[in-house]
Amino acid sequence: MQARTLLALLVFFPLRLAHAQTTPRTTISTKGAPMTEQATTKHASGPFDVKMTPLPLADTAADATLSRMALDKHFHGDLEATSKGEMLSAGAPAKGFAGYVAIEHVTGTLHSRSGSFSLQHSGTLTNGAPQLTITVVPSSGTGQLAGLTGSMTITNVAGKHSYDLAYQLPAQPE
Repeated sequence: MQARTLLALLVFFPLRLAHAQTTPRTTISTKGAPMTEQATTKHASGPFDVKMTPLPLADTAADATLSRMALDKHFHGDLEATSKGEMLSAGAPAKGFAGYVAIEHVTGTLHSRSGSFSLQHSGTLTNGAPQLTITVVPSSGTGQLAGLTGSMTITNVAGKHSYDLAYQLPAQPE
């Protein structure tokens, strides 16, 4: 898959989700979360910048619809952070069919709490209908973000990306 086709996939997914969804976009599961008090879901939001760089596939004879990209993001707003990650994709988004998975590691400050965590992406495009899930990887939080759980939605309007992170954190020790 050419880089511009992959870019179309990333632009198309969040743009379609922003306009197509009429139900709440986030679900938080606290099963197994190491919290002693009732957790309150908080939201962090703001813009982010993303740079994608094509990477070689492990299998050089792979189908031309496959692609691999390096992700480099800068989050602003309630989450002041950077992330590095990788994405694998397949399909033909221009024809309405595609899928991607990605993992990214985020390092920075979330509402004055510093540390890092990982995000797992899974997206599909079926007959032009997108489905995208971005989840905080369980037990990936470090520092003051240890115990972080949650999910993220992204939107892309006119080429400008933004995020909403619905999350829960254990109370900070006194």
